[in-house]
Parts: sequence; structure tokens; C-alpha cells
Amino acid sequence: MRKLFGTDGVRGTANTHPMTAEMALRIGAAVGRYFRRDASGVHRVVIGKDTRLSGYMLESALTAGLTSTGMNVLLLGPVPTPAVGLMTRSMRADLGVMISASHNPAEDNGIKFFGPDGFKLSDQAEIEIEALINAGVRPAQAQNIGRAKRVDDARFRYGERIKSSLPRDLRLDGLKVVVDCANGAAHRAAPEILWELGADVIPVGTAPDGLNINRGCGSTHPQAAAEQVVAHGAHVGIALDGDADRVIMIDETGTPADGDQLMALLAARWTAEGQLKGGALVATVMSNLGLERFLSARGIGLERTAVGDRYVVERMREGGFNLGGEQSGHIVMSDYATTGDGLMAGLHFLAEMVRSGQPASMLARQFAPVPQLLKNVRYAAGQAPLEMAPVQQAIAEAEAALAGAGRLLIRKSGTEPLIRVMAECEDEALLTRTVDSVVEAVADAVSAPA
Repeated sequence: MRKLFGTDGVRGTANTHPMTAEMALRIGAAVGRYFRRDASGVHRVVIGKDTRLSGYMLESALTAGLTSTGMNVLLLGPVPTPAVGLMTRSMRADLGVMISASHNPAEDNGIKFFGPDGFKLSDQAEIEIEALINAGVRPAQAQNIGRAKRVDDARFRYGERIKSSLPRDLRLDGLKVVVDCANGAAHRAAPEILWELGADVIPVGTAPDGLNINRGCGSTHPQAAAEQVVAHGAHVGIALDGDADRVIMIDETGTPADGDQLMALLAARWTAEGQLKGGALVATVMSNLGLERFLSARGIGLERTAVGDRYVVERMREGGFNLGGEQSGHIVMSDYATTGDGLMAGLHFLAEMVRSGQPASMLARQFAPVPQLLKNVRYAAGQAPLEMAPVQQAIAEAEAALAGAGRLLIRKSGTEPLIRVMAECEDEALLTRTVDSVVEAVADAVSAPA
């Protein structure tokens, strides 16, 4: 079993296990050895990062670990996570690394890995890498130590790839667009790409200082972009997260639209054009029942997976599907990218505005969502609240109350020490009562004396 890796790489509070320089060096050495099992030839890895202060520390430590096993390191600097997947493939690298904790606050950080095909690693690969971390690896001989160099044009290469996913003659002239970059990895790339396509750009969250990533802005705080859309009379807003792999759209009234609405729009459009492969959309168990009903009415299937964009991608690859994502805003268009790309998804929404002539408020409301309530309960290290009898009893009672009327989903977050309690039900009073009963049981269990 994996102990170090979560649903999206390794993540935690910076300078606290496992996000220490020492552990990053060990991780770098282990993953370098894993991808350099064949010692012949030239081996290279690309490393990108977001704008967190701790990124400097982790970048240096990973570079030391990787070069110690003979890997040559190409440092991309601050770039979106999907750029790392792209550059891993285009630069013929053995491995790609993204240093980011995505939507988490600045004090957190994480390390994500991409294989030579540009896709995130499988659970099995992570298990094998963990074994190498625990066992330790033999460093390369002195004459075989790797080199490191900086790559200065990574975001420009990424920008060209993003634009190539749109029709060549498409322009955004006349569109006033607010783009909130969450003071993160896309703070330069996103405004540049929109401007190059002709949009009138109003940037938000483009002044990172190492400590303000995701703070009161970005996809986790869409009200910041919404306020600017209304204040500037913009046609639409794009709110990215810290590493720009997810997006929340904002219509001209300042109303946010999540990933489910965007996936519904794209699935319907691609079906009409004969572009949707496999006749289905891939989404997680968190996606709204309203999305499922919308797709079913149009003869489109819905494949559900565990939470995590890499599980979505794995199912897409297994089934030959080309569209998938998460309610949180990870949108995966595998014809163009190997992972969720918030900016690319936002651009395709803008392209539909141009094509259809409809306002964002029409396009962002594809279906009426079934009432859904999600609450989180934080727990301490070493606790296992879902294994506690009172919590299990509360969950059983909640499931019985919702039987035939809705659904309940309880899970541990793979990126934070949180228990996520989500329910879906047309009866909002029952919905609230059910979620609160489980949340209260979990909160009581984690606060009780040991």
C-alpha cells in the first residue's frame, strides 16, 4: 500500500514531513533510479513548479536527488501543471515533475510525477517508488552525475499548444475577459495567451509573492473574479487554481459555473459534431446527478470513477474516451492534453461563446443541478475517524434515511487531512439533516479524548 503518495502525488505542509528538503532529495533519488533502470543512453527529467516560496527549496533538493542518479534535469520554472505533461513528452524526457499543492494554501506544497508519455503515474508505479525511497538507492559514479539547466521558453511552448487546440481562424476580439490566476503558475501565461487571441484582458491574481497563492482568489474563491466581472462589465471570467489544472467559469452576472456545467457543454457540442469518442463522458462520483440526467437525455453515457483527475484519465485511456473531468474544474481533453488543463477548458468555453453568439450565462447553465451539500471535517494525524463505531453508525443511519431519495458519499481527502461528507437529494431539508448528522458524528469522534 502507498503511505507517502496520495491521490495526486506527495503533499503536505512545507518543511514538515514529508515535504522536507531531506525527503525531497530521497524522493528525487528514488524516482531517478526508477526511471533510469536502463543505465545506457541519456536520461532527462523536466521540473516545473508554481509560485510557492517553498518551491525553491524543493526544486533544489529534487534536482540534487535526481542528478545523483545520473538524470539530467531541465528546470522549467513557474508553469502550469499541464505544461509539465506536455514538455515531458515533447522534450523526450523520461520523467516529468511538478512541484505544487494545487489549490491548497501557500504553506502546503506537493510533488506530482508524469511518466515519459506525459501521463501521471499509476498506483503500482508509486508503490514501487515508495519501496525505493524506503530502501535507499545507490548513487551514480562520479563521472555519471547528471547536469541541470534552465529552459527559458517553457510557457511559450505551452501557449502555442493551448492555442493549437482551437480553430486556427478563431479570435476573441470584442470579448472582455477577467482571468484570475490565483497568484499561481499561470500568472504570466494565461493573460498573455488571452491577449494574443484578441481578448480584452482584465488580470486578477497575477502578483505572486510566494505566500499569496490561492489566498482569497482563484477557483477556490471565485467571488474575487466575480466581483471584477461585474465591476468591469466583462463578458466572462476564468478562475484558475494555483497550478492552473482546474477552472471555474464566471458568467456576465458574476455567477460561477463548476466543472459539471462545462463538461455538459463540451459533451453536447462534441456529440453534435461527432467528436465525442466512446459515446460517453468520464467523471467522478462527485459529479451531480443533474449532469447524469442531462447526458442520458442526449444519448450520452457517463462513466464514473474514484475522485482524482488521474483516475478519470486512467478510465479515459482504458475505454478510448476523449472527454472527462471533475466537478471541481479539472477538465481533461485527451485529444490535446494528458491531464486537466483549466486554461484550455476556459478557452474552449470562450470559443463556444464566439461560435454560438450566446452569453456566458446561457452556456454556463446547461442543466439544473440536484441539490448537493458538501462539508469537510478536519482530523489529526494518526486518527481514523471512518473506522470508529459511532461514525459508522451515523453513516448507516444517514444512508437509510436517503434510501431511494438520494445518495451519500463519505471519503477521506487524498490531499488534506479531511473527511469529506457529500449528499445529494431533491429534499433540501433531508439533505441538510443527513449531512449534518454525519459531520457531527465525525467531529465528535475526532475531538474525543484518546
